[in-house]
Amino acid sequence: MGILEERAGLAGKLAVVAGGGGGLGRAIALDLAGAGVELVLADIDGDALAATTAEARDRGVTVTGQVADVREPDQLAAVFAAADATDRRLDILVNVVGGTFRSPFTELSGRGRDALIRTNFTWVLDAVGQAAGRMAADGRGGSIITLTSIEAHRAAPGFAVYAAMKAALEHLTRTLAVELGPAGIRLNTIAPDFVPTAGLARVAGEAGSGSELAAEAGSDPDPGDHLTIPLGRKGTPEEVGSCALFLASDLSSYLTGTTLHPDGGALAGSGWMDWPGEGFTARPPAWVLEELPPRA
Repeated sequence: MGILEERAGLAGKLAVVAGGGGGLGRAIALDLAGAGVELVLADIDGDALAATTAEARDRGVTVTGQVADVREPDQLAAVFAAADATDRRLDILVNVVGGTFRSPFTELSGRGRDALIRTNFTWVLDAVGQAAGRMAADGRGGSIITLTSIEAHRAAPGFAVYAAMKAALEHLTRTLAVELGPAGIRLNTIAPDFVPTAGLARVAGEAGSGSELAAEAGSDPDPGDHLTIPLGRKGTPEEVGSCALFLASDLSSYLTGTTLHPDGGALAGSGWMDWPGEGFTARPPAWVLEELPPRA
């Protein structure tokens, strides 16, 4: 066993990954499996779940796949019951499920608003409650990791309720890190920016022509990468998975109530863009402004 495996201390632990079938959840599940973590994976997409479950098992760990819509309390409870049935104590929870759509706030229906709240916040409250009770029971604690978004840390016009719910998760995490700290439970979040996945491509395709171009490019470069991301490229699911692996492990044993930002520096940039021929500026250069039509 190498120094990283020894200090990570993950082998033989049990994790629930809610949304572990595809995209970021798949990357997280496979990284945990590679570190020797036993898994209970839940996803609404049965085909994606079956594929990820099989691939994780190939890494030599026991994996339970549970087709479930974790936004439904009874189905979420069944996922944790499946974890109990493994006869292992729960060490790790990763909350991945989320989603959004673009809409001006004044045109957002009550039904759409409630769907965004349910998909991005309410179910996480239930999941954290289910996990925290189990982790506190024997005094050994555990690690709870929730995926949020860069939009939790900056304005997101057209995605106001989504961004508000992600920000709420960040504050929930900070508060519970204090409240549950005496029980040895660590809570942290991961806030990525653009990482090409099927779900994000759908949202990006609705978020303006530049985002549509990024979605079409997928993991390949597009002109916006160097303009808006200091590292000059999109992220990968594996880079988000590495963050979850770290937060789940003993390598982060003194880290709680904080956020990792696998975003290539996009949040740090906060509006500063690397324009060709101009370098980093906070406003578009004159040659861009001259092309803009006058505003009414």
